[in-house]
Amino acid sequence: MDFFLMFYLHRNIINSKVDEEFETLLANGANHRDVLMEHYSDTTIKHIVLMEKDANREVIITNQQGAVLGKSDINVALLEQLNLRLTDLQVEKYKILVSNWRDSPYIVSAHPYVINPKQSGYVIMFFSTSTINGMVADLTMHFAIAGVTSFIVLFIVYAVLSKVITRPLIHMKEATEKLSEGNFQVRLSVNSKDELGELAGSIQKLANDLERLKLERNEFLASISHELSTPLTYLIGYSKVMSRGNLTEQERQQYLEIIVEESNRMKELMKNLLDLARMDENSFTVKKAFFAARPFFDGIYKLVEPSFAMKNMKLTLHCEGEYQLFADALRLEQIVINLLENALNYSDEQSEVILHVSQNEEKTIISVMDSGIGIPANEIDFIFEKLYRVEKSRSRAFGGSGIGLSVVKELVEAHGGTIEVKSKRGKGSTFTITI
Repeated sequence: MDFFLMFYLHRNIINSKVDEEFETLLANGANHRDVLMEHYSDTTIKHIVLMEKDANREVIITNQQGAVLGKSDINVALLEQLNLRLTDLQVEKYKILVSNWRDSPYIVSAHPYVINPKQSGYVIMFFSTSTINGMVADLTMHFAIAGVTSFIVLFIVYAVLSKVITRPLIHMKEATEKLSEGNFQVRLSVNSKDELGELAGSIQKLANDLERLKLERNEFLASISHELSTPLTYLIGYSKVMSRGNLTEQERQQYLEIIVEESNRMKELMKNLLDLARMDENSFTVKKAFFAARPFFDGIYKLVEPSFAMKNMKLTLHCEGEYQLFADALRLEQIVINLLENALNYSDEQSEVILHVSQNEEKTIISVMDSGIGIPANEIDFIFEKLYRVEKSRSRAFGGSGIGLSVVKELVEAHGGTIEVKSKRGKGSTFTITI
């Protein structure tokens, strides 16, 4: 496209310059004719001839019969080469006799003059085409230089754009293809701060999130396998032991309690898995209604306090005032119990967990404060994601599945509320819900 544009511009400029030379030649010839008609004499003819004695222009002045009355240094024999016969000229006004500037040594124009009916003739102007050809050659050379320079500049621009735009886009395309194939180990350089840099950063963040999610899912499946295998082993083992006939009633009761405990553990695990499936399907439903706050939280306290007592921990409830809550009681209970169980699992013995409830205008604020292991600052942003666990061990002492806090966040948002967490490693955590 650029080549055709330059070619078109080149031809237009050449044609314009040639037209200018034609117009100049015609203007000079017309001027000499007018002077000759006003002051016709041998002296005027000599002056005209003298004025055109230069390297580029020549002149011949003839009478009506074609005889030369005056001429500059031009060779009359050249007229035959130009196929001009002075005796055969028939021009009424003015005319370009030779216009082929590429192949002819001159372009020629004829200008008739009339002094009286018996005295007339022609002023014949010659302009050397070497000047035009030289101008065209110079113009062509300049265009060639401009074309080569433009090509080099375009090549450099292409190379720069390829490095700045095309290559990053190709790398991002390759990265997204890897992501679609399940390969999340993608590394993109984010050097620029423009839209491409932001896009590369977003793809890199997506790759990191997917890679982390894959690792956490694998860890979760391994954890589930571990958690299922342990109670199943107990169930199978103690069921076989109880089939023996030589057990005392006390031993039989002890084994039954173990079987019940492990069955409940499996039931809780299955409940968590069901919650995870519901989260993936966005099937949480909330049915709000008004109910009294104090009796509601007293009921939760009585339900979970024995678990804290068994671990030699203290659970304290602060519920200020008498007021009504507008929420789904079943789902709100699930939220609070999940937070309390989280505090129970990640706190040491002899520590205290505080459940604080208050009302600010039309909003209810529920806080669960513990002095447990805390959450590292770089992990706080991820604790509400599905399958994420701060404590990576599969120890039954910290036996979380990484689902509880995700369920809490989903349920809080289903109520139109918010949840925030403040924590310091080794100092404990505070979860605050506003609904």
